Amino acid sequence: MRVLRFVAATMLCVAMQAARADDTEPAWRASALALVPAGYIAGTAYRTEGSTGYLAVYPAPSNDPKTPASVFAARQALVVALTPDATHAVSAELKPRVEPDPDDDETDFAKLHAELAAKRATLPDGTEPCSLGAWSIDKDPAGLNVRAEPSVTARVLGTLPPPYRLKLGGAENTPDGGWLTEFHIIGFRNGWFLIEGAKPPGKDYEDDRKYPRSAPKPYAGRGWVAANKVGAAYANGSTRMGGLFQAPFVDAKWMPAQRELGGPIDTDGGPKRIFACSGLWGLVESQDGVRGWWRALCSNQVTNCS
Repeated sequence: MRVLRFVAATMLCVAMQAARADDTEPAWRASALALVPAGYIAGTAYRTEGSTGYLAVYPAPSNDPKTPASVFAARQALVVALTPDATHAVSAELKPRVEPDPDDDETDFAKLHAELAAKRATLPDGTEPCSLGAWSIDKDPAGLNVRAEPSVTARVLGTLPPPYRLKLGGAENTPDGGWLTEFHIIGFRNGWFLIEGAKPPGKDYEDDRKYPRSAPKPYAGRGWVAANKVGAAYANGSTRMGGLFQAPFVDAKWMPAQRELGGPIDTDGGPKRIFACSGLWGLVESQDGVRGWWRALCSNQVTNCS
């Protein structure tokens, strides 16, 4: 059901997001930038009402892996007093922001995030709720440890296999690097992802009748894995393509970023690193070193997640 609702939200949002990417900035935004308080980064000027403008702002460390932002946190806006012709900023004040508006195209995603927030009580204390597809990039022959707590000293519950090079006499579909072990990320805390539902590497992509019983079997229960051992592909979160956001919101500052082989990032390929997650967003580093947020990551190893 959640997948269907996500697809519906994507279809509803994509046209409006594309239009938003091409919108010109209101005249007053340039002068309002000087009024942004220290410690904040300006995003989109999302509304003008008479002689009042509204500028999205987010804490500067929102894309820092040590202090990642939360899509569930209360937001603020810079409310800007404008000249009578609404072309220049006169003064500004930070105020709490109530979102989404009833007619906001982000309403559907807000509902999805509300569902995730409601499940916070089912997660370990201090865990940020997430919902992302991912895979293990650990090549250690012993596999990636899945631990009972987000700590290298915590008890090992099981392991996730390293890349698996399946051989079926030429009938296999195995990529050159081997099949990766996929799982679902349901939470994040202090550099660790809480995961569940790990699948045998490549089983979803090979002939089930020929998939060997001797193939490695991952620990499929709930547990913690180190974030630096996790990878994924970009999926279509119906946001602006070609770059990353400074915070996990579509009106945060947008930063252009590149794919591994060049060209603006899209649903072909994935990030160099995944640092953290919040709701449907992942804090990532692009192949050219830009660090920011992308909405929707997936674990499909044979096609893109458009």
